Amino acid sequence: MIRSFALSIAAGVCVMAFAAPAGAQDAAKIKMGAALFTSQKCVMCHSIAGKGNPKGAMEPALAKMKPEDVREWIVDPEGMRTKTKSTREPAMKPVKLSKDQVDGLVAYLTSIK
Repeated sequence: MIRSFALSIAAGVCVMAFAAPAGAQDAAKIKMGAALFTSQKCVMCHSIAGKGNPKGAMEPALAKMKPEDVREWIVDPEGMRTKTKSTREPAMKPVKLSKDQVDGLVAYLTSIK
């Protein structure tokens, strides 16, 4: 019984050791995404936590979206505009970002609740 308890603890420590770097990576992606949200001037049309254009508050929309929907809005805004029948003007313009940058923006935006 003591041996099985010790094995359980050892297994838990191993899982936690492997999980820690993922948490750090997620935090780095979120931080990069937050910086991109500002540097790409997303705040001209959108706002988060009251910072940016109040007509484009992101929290209500993000609460309903899956990460893949957020990604699609970033990489194909016109396609998502058609798919969702969005009528907001002006229409979102496509941005040229690397896959890592898109991943960062998605991580940041989906971290907002």
